[in-house]
Amino acid sequence: MTNSENLFKEAIKVIPGGVNSPVRAFPSVGGAPRFIKKAYGSHIIDEDNKEYIDYIGSWGPMLLGHNHHEIQAAVVEAAQSGLSFGAATKLEVTMAKSICEAVPAVEMVRMVNSGTEAVMSAIRVARGFTKREKIIKFTGCYHGHSDAMLVAAGSGALTGGVPDSAGVPKGTAQDTLIAHYNDIDSVKILFEKYQEEIAAVIIEPVAANMGVVITEDGFLQELRNLCHTYGALLIFDEVITGFRLGLGGASEYYHIKPDLITFGKIIGAGMPVGAFGGRREIMEQIAPLGPVYQAGTLSGNPVAMAAGIAQLKILTEDPTIYQRLNERGQWFYQQIEEMIQQKNLPLTINHIGSLGSMFFTPNKVRDLTTAKMSDTKAYASYFHYMLDHGIYLAPAQFEAMFLSSAHTREDLELTLEILSGYFEKLPL
Repeated sequence: MTNSENLFKEAIKVIPGGVNSPVRAFPSVGGAPRFIKKAYGSHIIDEDNKEYIDYIGSWGPMLLGHNHHEIQAAVVEAAQSGLSFGAATKLEVTMAKSICEAVPAVEMVRMVNSGTEAVMSAIRVARGFTKREKIIKFTGCYHGHSDAMLVAAGSGALTGGVPDSAGVPKGTAQDTLIAHYNDIDSVKILFEKYQEEIAAVIIEPVAANMGVVITEDGFLQELRNLCHTYGALLIFDEVITGFRLGLGGASEYYHIKPDLITFGKIIGAGMPVGAFGGRREIMEQIAPLGPVYQAGTLSGNPVAMAAGIAQLKILTEDPTIYQRLNERGQWFYQQIEEMIQQKNLPLTINHIGSLGSMFFTPNKVRDLTTAKMSDTKAYASYFHYMLDHGIYLAPAQFEAMFLSSAHTREDLELTLEILSGYFEKLPL
C-alpha cells in the first residue's frame, strides 16, 4: 500500500470523504487521491516521492508555476512582520490599486477570503443596489458553494451527481433563475417573465466547471445589452479567468464591461483570498459607506496581499508572459486536436489561451447538455493512464487543464508523447 493510500485510509476516519474539498476526491475515476507534499515550477511531488507534471495548478492560480521564488520571498517577509492584524494595512491599499489599474471595469474593490465569498458578496451588493431579489445563472456554471448558487451548478457538484445540494432552503433557491449557456433566448424569456424583479445575471465568461466551454460570438454582448435594457447588473465570475486570459481578464479579452467582477485565489498567487469589484456607485453601497453589510477579519490578510502584489508586479512588468503562455497553450492544445483528427477519435477539445479540456464525446461541446454527453468511464481510464505515467490531471471529466508559464516546451512535448501512447491503446 502506498503512502497516499495509507493517508487516505486515515483521512476518511476524521475528514468527510477523506478530503477537504470534493474536487480532490477520486469518486468519478476510482482509487485513492494522491497526497502532495511539495511542488516547484510545473511539477508536484506526492508522499511516495513520485513526481508529476501538474496541469491543475491549485485549480488555476499558479499562473507563474508553483513556489515562484519572488512570491515565496514576499510571503516569508510578510509573515515575519505578523500573520494577521484584523486592522488595515498598507499592503491592502497597494493590492487594491493594482487590481483597479489592471482591470478597466473595476473602479473599486473589496478583498475577501475566497471565490465563494466574493460571489456571495457581489450578489448581495447587486440586490442591495437594484433593490431586486432574483438572480439569473447558467446551467453548469459553478459560482462557489453559497446557497443561492448551488442550483444547476457545475464542477464538483456536477461530478458528484448532486447538482442541487441538500441543505439549501427552497426559499433561497426560488430566487435563482436558470438559463442555458450560449442560449440567449433562454435569458430573454426570463427577463420578459420577471422584468423588474431581476437584480443581476452572473456568468463565467469562459465556463471552466463543466469542462472548458467558450461563449459563442456575440453572446456576452447580448447579455450586456439585455441587462442594460432591463436595469439588471451583469456580473462576471472571473475566479478562473481573472488575470489568466490576460492582465485585464475576460472583461478586457472580450471587450465587455460588466458591472461587477469576482476574483479568486489567483489574485493571491494561490493564497486563500478573493475579491470583488466594479463600478464605483455600486461598490459605494457596501458598509461602512452604504447599507450592504459585508465583513471579514481575515479580508486583506497581509501574507496573502504580499503574495498577490508580488505576482501582479511580475505580470505587470513583463506583459510578454501572457503572450508566451497563450501561444504555448494554443500550440499544445492544437497538437492534441491534430492527434484526435489524425486518429479519427471520438473526442473533442475546447481551449482558450492556457485553459483547455478534452471531452470524451465526438460532439461539439457548447453547454452543459453537450458536455454531459462525455463518456466519464473513458475519461477515468485516460486519467489513470496519464497519472501512472507522471501526468497530473483533474480527477474528473468536468474540470479544466491549467498551463503555467513554468511549463516548458519539454514538459508539453513529454505530455503529448504520453498522450499519443494512450491514444494508441484506444480501439479505432
